[in-house]
Amino acid sequence: MQQLNKRPESLLDVPMHYCPGCGHGIVHRLVAEVMDELGIRNRTIGVAPVGCAVFADTYFNCDMIQGPHGRGPAEATGIKRSNPEAIVFSYQGDGDLASIGMAEIVHAAIRSENITIIFINNAIYGMTGGQMAPTTLIGQKATTCIEGRTVKQAGYPIKMSEMLSTVDGAMYIERVSVHSAPNVMKAKAAIKKAFQNQVEGKGFSLVEVLSMCPTNWGTKASNPAEATKFVAESMVPVYPLGVYKDAGAAKK
Repeated sequence: MQQLNKRPESLLDVPMHYCPGCGHGIVHRLVAEVMDELGIRNRTIGVAPVGCAVFADTYFNCDMIQGPHGRGPAEATGIKRSNPEAIVFSYQGDGDLASIGMAEIVHAAIRSENITIIFINNAIYGMTGGQMAPTTLIGQKATTCIEGRTVKQAGYPIKMSEMLSTVDGAMYIERVSVHSAPNVMKAKAAIKKAFQNQVEGKGFSLVEVLSMCPTNWGTKASNPAEATKFVAESMVPVYPLGVYKDAGAAKK
């Protein structure tokens, strides 16, 4: 019998802790598939975040490190500069990257560090129980804004891809999603490009991934099937998908 699919070598054969319908497991597989296809697993070092993906170091079959909340880009910078031949990625959530880690991500982009950032945007703090995040939508309810986020109280959602695309040192910025099969395929292509850019020494690359959080959205979207509709109908209009910057393409 012909085998049509298998677990990537860059992903360990262990149960994941993610909630049913969460997008993290999908993105983990995409990153692992890309490492396999590019043949970079043996020289890849990943930085695990503090957040829902805190156990990423037990899932990826490559060297991993974990540090303080939000400091992934700084850790990745130190690793890359001390070992330029390594392929280094930082895997971060929206609270990790867009809140406590805002300075680290912006300055890594300003310096055009030759690293790859995988940024998961599910519009909520997942691990700690569903508090409002920097990316929470206007009107979206959370445990810290039970009547919904308002502009007057919390300001507007932070659009990281749009903001980072204005930084001269950012070489490649794209926002994708994993709420449907076609979008998963596009997400993989973006992640592969971000890693390939690092292999070629092009500089800072970030892929923002819109993802589902059925457990903590606390609405009808708490159903995993409905959660994909929430991404498509509520998140994508606020966070449009697409390439926000591709400096390499612009030079051609």
